[in-house]
Amino acid sequence: MTDAARSDEDEIEASRAPLLDHLSELRTRLLIALAAVVVATGVCYLFAKDIYIFLVEPYHTAVLRTQGAEAAQNVRLQATHPFEIFFTNLKVALFAGIVVAFPVVAYQAYAFVAPGLYKRERVAAAPFLIAAPVMFLVGGAFVYYVAMPFAMQFALGLQVTEGPVQIELHTKVNEYFSLVTTLMLAFGLCFQLPVVLSLLASVGMVTAGILRKGRRYAVVGIAAIAACVTPPDVISMTMMFLPMYALYEASIWIVWVIERARGRRIAAEDAKLAAAE
Repeated sequence: MTDAARSDEDEIEASRAPLLDHLSELRTRLLIALAAVVVATGVCYLFAKDIYIFLVEPYHTAVLRTQGAEAAQNVRLQATHPFEIFFTNLKVALFAGIVVAFPVVAYQAYAFVAPGLYKRERVAAAPFLIAAPVMFLVGGAFVYYVAMPFAMQFALGLQVTEGPVQIELHTKVNEYFSLVTTLMLAFGLCFQLPVVLSLLASVGMVTAGILRKGRRYAVVGIAAIAACVTPPDVISMTMMFLPMYALYEASIWIVWVIERARGRRIAAEDAKLAAAE
Protein backbone atom coordinates (compact mmCIF):
# COMPACT_ATOMS: atom_id res chain seq x y z
CA MET A 1 0.00 0.00 0.00
CA THR A 2 1.40 3.39 -0.97
CA ASP A 3 1.83 6.21 1.53
CA ALA A 4 -0.99 8.17 -0.14
CA ALA A 5 -3.40 5.22 0.06
CA ARG A 6 -2.40 4.53 3.68
CA SER A 7 -2.98 8.19 4.52
CA ASP A 8 -6.43 8.05 2.92
CA GLU A 9 -7.36 4.92 4.87
CA ASP A 10 -6.16 6.49 8.14
CA GLU A 11 -8.21 9.60 7.41
CA ILE A 12 -11.38 7.61 6.77
CA GLU A 13 -10.77 5.48 9.87
CA ALA A 14 -10.37 8.61 11.98
CA SER A 15 -13.70 9.96 10.74
CA ARG A 16 -15.66 6.81 11.62
CA ALA A 17 -18.57 7.35 13.99
CA PRO A 18 -21.35 5.17 15.48
CA LEU A 19 -24.58 4.84 13.52
CA LEU A 20 -26.52 6.94 16.05
CA ASP A 21 -24.02 9.78 15.60
CA HIS A 22 -24.56 9.66 11.83
CA LEU A 23 -28.33 9.70 12.30
CA SER A 24 -28.05 12.60 14.73
CA GLU A 25 -25.92 14.57 12.27
CA LEU A 26 -28.35 13.76 9.45
CA ARG A 27 -31.22 15.11 11.55
CA THR A 28 -29.24 18.28 12.29
CA ARG A 29 -28.40 18.81 8.62
CA LEU A 30 -32.03 18.26 7.58
CA LEU A 31 -33.28 20.68 10.24
CA ILE A 32 -30.83 23.35 9.11
CA ALA A 33 -31.84 22.88 5.48
CA LEU A 34 -35.54 22.96 6.40
CA ALA A 35 -35.05 26.06 8.55
CA ALA A 36 -33.27 27.80 5.66
CA VAL A 37 -36.20 27.04 3.33
CA VAL A 38 -38.78 28.18 5.92
CA VAL A 39 -36.96 31.45 6.67
CA ALA A 40 -36.37 32.17 2.99
CA THR A 41 -40.03 31.42 2.24
CA GLY A 42 -41.19 33.79 4.97
CA VAL A 43 -39.01 36.59 3.65
CA CYS A 44 -40.06 35.94 0.05
CA TYR A 45 -43.74 36.06 1.02
CA LEU A 46 -43.25 39.75 1.81
CA PHE A 47 -42.27 40.22 -1.84
CA ALA A 48 -44.70 37.70 -3.33
CA LYS A 49 -46.49 40.29 -5.45
CA ASP A 50 -43.23 41.52 -6.98
CA ILE A 51 -42.09 37.94 -7.58
CA TYR A 52 -45.23 36.85 -9.40
CA ILE A 53 -45.22 40.03 -11.51
CA PHE A 54 -41.66 39.07 -12.44
CA LEU A 55 -42.80 35.52 -13.27
CA VAL A 56 -45.65 36.79 -15.46
CA GLU A 57 -43.17 38.51 -17.78
CA PRO A 58 -42.79 35.46 -20.10
CA TYR A 59 -46.57 35.52 -20.60
CA HIS A 60 -46.42 39.25 -21.26
CA THR A 61 -43.64 38.66 -23.81
CA ALA A 62 -45.74 36.01 -25.57
CA VAL A 63 -48.75 38.37 -25.73
CA LEU A 64 -46.52 41.11 -27.14
CA ARG A 65 -45.20 38.81 -29.86
CA THR A 66 -48.57 37.35 -30.87
CA GLN A 67 -51.05 40.19 -30.31
CA GLY A 68 -48.97 43.35 -30.41
CA ALA A 69 -48.09 46.19 -28.03
CA GLU A 70 -51.69 47.32 -27.49
CA ALA A 71 -52.81 43.94 -26.13
CA ALA A 72 -49.60 43.63 -24.09
CA GLN A 73 -50.47 46.79 -22.16
CA ASN A 74 -53.38 45.03 -20.45
CA VAL A 75 -52.37 41.45 -19.69
CA ARG A 76 -54.78 39.76 -17.27
CA LEU A 77 -54.77 36.47 -15.40
CA GLN A 78 -57.97 35.18 -13.82
CA ALA A 79 -58.68 34.11 -10.25
CA THR A 80 -61.89 32.07 -9.91
CA HIS A 81 -61.69 31.27 -6.19
CA PRO A 82 -61.82 33.82 -3.33
CA PHE A 83 -58.52 32.58 -1.85
CA GLU A 84 -56.82 31.61 -5.10
CA ILE A 85 -54.53 34.66 -5.06
CA PHE A 86 -53.57 34.02 -1.43
CA PHE A 87 -52.63 30.40 -2.05
CA THR A 88 -50.81 31.42 -5.22
CA ASN A 89 -48.77 33.87 -3.15
CA LEU A 90 -47.87 31.03 -0.78
CA LYS A 91 -46.77 28.82 -3.69
CA VAL A 92 -44.73 31.64 -5.21
CA ALA A 93 -43.09 32.36 -1.84
CA LEU A 94 -42.27 28.67 -1.33
CA PHE A 95 -40.80 28.45 -4.83
CA ALA A 96 -38.66 31.55 -4.28
CA GLY A 97 -37.67 30.27 -0.83
CA ILE A 98 -36.41 26.99 -2.28
CA VAL A 99 -34.38 28.87 -4.90
CA VAL A 100 -32.88 31.26 -2.32
CA ALA A 101 -32.11 28.46 0.16
CA PHE A 102 -30.71 26.07 -2.46
CA PRO A 103 -27.02 26.90 -1.71
CA VAL A 104 -27.61 26.20 1.99
CA VAL A 105 -29.36 22.91 1.22
CA ALA A 106 -26.57 21.87 -1.17
CA TYR A 107 -23.89 22.69 1.40
CA GLN A 108 -25.68 20.70 4.12
CA ALA A 109 -25.81 17.69 1.83
CA TYR A 110 -22.09 18.06 1.09
CA ALA A 111 -21.21 18.57 4.77
CA PHE A 112 -23.01 15.35 5.67
CA VAL A 113 -21.17 13.15 3.14
CA ALA A 114 -17.79 14.94 3.31
CA PRO A 115 -16.43 13.00 6.36
CA GLY A 116 -16.84 9.77 4.37
CA LEU A 117 -14.77 11.04 1.44
CA TYR A 118 -11.04 10.90 0.91
CA LYS A 119 -9.23 14.22 1.03
CA ARG A 120 -8.70 14.25 -2.74
CA GLU A 121 -12.42 13.52 -3.22
CA ARG A 122 -13.37 16.45 -0.98
CA VAL A 123 -11.04 18.70 -2.95
CA ALA A 124 -12.61 17.45 -6.19
CA ALA A 125 -16.14 18.04 -4.87
CA ALA A 126 -15.54 21.59 -3.60
CA PRO A 127 -15.85 23.39 -6.99
CA PHE A 128 -19.18 21.70 -7.59
CA LEU A 129 -20.67 23.48 -4.57
CA ILE A 130 -20.46 26.59 -6.71
CA ALA A 131 -21.36 24.88 -9.98
CA ALA A 132 -24.58 23.34 -8.59
CA PRO A 133 -26.43 26.59 -7.73
CA VAL A 134 -25.07 28.24 -10.89
CA MET A 135 -26.48 25.46 -13.08
CA PHE A 136 -29.75 25.59 -11.12
CA LEU A 137 -30.06 29.27 -12.01
CA VAL A 138 -29.11 28.56 -15.63
CA GLY A 139 -31.93 26.00 -15.84
CA GLY A 140 -34.41 28.47 -14.35
CA ALA A 141 -33.21 31.20 -16.72
CA PHE A 142 -33.68 28.88 -19.69
CA VAL A 143 -37.33 28.40 -18.70
CA TYR A 144 -37.87 32.10 -18.05
CA TYR A 145 -36.28 33.46 -21.22
CA VAL A 146 -36.78 30.62 -23.71
CA ALA A 147 -39.16 27.82 -22.78
CA MET A 148 -42.06 29.75 -21.21
CA PRO A 149 -42.27 32.55 -23.82
CA PHE A 150 -42.22 29.93 -26.57
CA ALA A 151 -44.82 27.72 -24.84
CA MET A 152 -47.17 30.64 -24.12
CA GLN A 153 -46.70 32.00 -27.64
CA PHE A 154 -47.67 28.59 -28.99
CA ALA A 155 -50.73 28.47 -26.69
CA LEU A 156 -51.85 31.98 -27.66
CA GLY A 157 -51.42 31.11 -31.32
CA LEU A 158 -54.11 28.42 -30.97
CA GLN A 159 -56.79 31.02 -30.23
CA VAL A 160 -59.60 31.57 -32.74
CA THR A 161 -60.36 35.28 -32.80
CA GLU A 162 -62.36 35.52 -36.03
CA GLY A 163 -65.57 33.95 -37.28
CA PRO A 164 -68.86 33.03 -35.57
CA VAL A 165 -67.12 30.74 -33.05
CA GLN A 166 -64.19 32.20 -31.15
CA ILE A 167 -61.81 30.57 -28.67
CA GLU A 168 -59.87 32.77 -26.28
CA LEU A 169 -57.23 31.80 -23.74
CA HIS A 170 -58.09 33.03 -20.24
CA THR A 171 -55.20 31.89 -18.07
CA LYS A 172 -55.89 31.17 -14.40
CA VAL A 173 -53.48 32.58 -11.83
CA ASN A 174 -52.76 29.33 -9.98
CA GLU A 175 -52.45 27.24 -13.15
CA TYR A 176 -49.98 29.64 -14.74
CA PHE A 177 -47.79 29.84 -11.67
CA SER A 178 -47.97 26.09 -11.12
CA LEU A 179 -46.72 25.67 -14.68
CA VAL A 180 -43.89 28.19 -14.53
CA THR A 181 -42.62 27.20 -11.06
CA THR A 182 -42.80 23.47 -11.84
CA LEU A 183 -40.82 23.96 -15.04
CA MET A 184 -38.22 26.20 -13.38
CA LEU A 185 -37.64 23.76 -10.53
CA ALA A 186 -37.58 20.77 -12.89
CA PHE A 187 -35.15 22.42 -15.32
CA GLY A 188 -33.00 23.69 -12.45
CA LEU A 189 -32.63 20.16 -11.09
CA CYS A 190 -32.16 18.56 -14.51
CA PHE A 191 -29.43 21.06 -15.36
CA GLN A 192 -27.44 19.45 -12.54
CA LEU A 193 -26.65 16.57 -14.91
CA PRO A 194 -23.21 17.87 -15.98
CA VAL A 195 -22.39 18.70 -12.36
CA VAL A 196 -23.25 15.20 -11.13
CA LEU A 197 -21.48 13.39 -13.98
CA SER A 198 -18.40 15.59 -13.67
CA LEU A 199 -18.26 14.95 -9.93
CA LEU A 200 -18.52 11.19 -10.48
CA ALA A 201 -15.80 11.39 -13.13
CA SER A 202 -13.49 13.35 -10.83
CA VAL A 203 -13.55 10.49 -8.30
CA GLY A 204 -13.22 7.81 -10.99
CA MET A 205 -16.74 6.39 -10.90
CA VAL A 206 -17.74 7.40 -14.45
CA THR A 207 -15.74 7.54 -17.68
CA ALA A 208 -16.40 9.12 -21.06
CA GLY A 209 -16.45 5.64 -22.59
CA ILE A 210 -19.25 4.53 -20.29
CA LEU A 211 -21.28 7.61 -21.16
CA ARG A 212 -20.76 7.08 -24.89
CA LYS A 213 -21.91 3.47 -24.66
CA GLY A 214 -24.90 4.54 -22.58
CA ARG A 215 -26.28 7.05 -25.09
CA ARG A 216 -29.29 4.92 -26.04
CA TYR A 217 -30.19 4.39 -22.38
CA ALA A 218 -29.67 8.08 -21.70
CA VAL A 219 -32.15 8.98 -24.45
CA VAL A 220 -34.79 6.71 -22.91
CA GLY A 221 -34.07 7.95 -19.38
CA ILE A 222 -34.15 11.63 -20.37
CA ALA A 223 -37.41 11.10 -22.26
CA ALA A 224 -38.93 9.40 -19.21
CA ILE A 225 -37.81 12.22 -16.90
CA ALA A 226 -39.19 14.84 -19.29
CA ALA A 227 -42.52 13.00 -19.43
CA CYS A 228 -42.74 12.76 -15.63
CA VAL A 229 -41.76 16.27 -14.55
CA THR A 230 -43.33 18.40 -17.28
CA PRO A 231 -47.02 19.04 -18.03
CA PRO A 232 -48.59 16.39 -20.29
CA ASP A 233 -47.93 18.12 -23.60
CA VAL A 234 -45.41 17.49 -26.35
CA ILE A 235 -44.10 21.08 -26.36
CA SER A 236 -42.99 21.06 -22.70
CA MET A 237 -41.53 17.56 -22.99
CA THR A 238 -39.56 18.47 -26.11
CA MET A 239 -38.26 21.69 -24.56
CA MET A 240 -36.89 19.67 -21.63
CA PHE A 241 -35.60 16.73 -23.66
CA LEU A 242 -33.49 18.73 -26.12
CA PRO A 243 -31.41 20.76 -23.62
CA MET A 244 -31.02 17.74 -21.32
CA TYR A 245 -29.66 15.62 -24.14
CA ALA A 246 -27.38 18.48 -25.19
CA LEU A 247 -26.13 18.63 -21.59
CA TYR A 248 -25.51 14.87 -21.66
CA GLU A 249 -23.37 15.22 -24.79
CA ALA A 250 -21.54 18.17 -23.22
CA SER A 251 -20.98 16.06 -20.11
CA ILE A 252 -19.19 13.41 -22.19
CA TRP A 253 -16.70 16.03 -23.37
CA ILE A 254 -16.29 17.46 -19.84
CA VAL A 255 -15.73 13.97 -18.39
CA TRP A 256 -13.13 13.26 -21.10
CA VAL A 257 -11.24 16.43 -20.14
CA ILE A 258 -11.42 15.50 -16.43
CA GLU A 259 -10.16 11.99 -17.24
CA ARG A 260 -7.11 13.33 -19.04
CA ALA A 261 -6.30 15.75 -16.23
CA ARG A 262 -6.80 13.00 -13.65
CA GLY A 263 -4.59 10.62 -15.63
CA ARG A 264 -1.79 13.19 -15.84
CA ARG A 265 -2.06 13.87 -12.10
CA ILE A 266 -1.86 10.17 -11.22
CA ALA A 267 1.08 9.67 -13.59
CA ALA A 268 2.90 12.58 -11.97
CA GLU A 269 2.25 11.17 -8.48
CA ASP A 270 3.49 7.72 -9.53
CA ALA A 271 6.61 9.24 -11.07
CA LYS A 272 7.27 11.18 -7.87
CA LEU A 273 6.88 8.02 -5.76
CA ALA A 274 9.17 6.06 -8.10
CA ALA A 275 11.80 8.78 -7.89
CA ALA A 276 11.57 8.79 -4.10
CA GLU A 277 12.15 5.01 -3.96
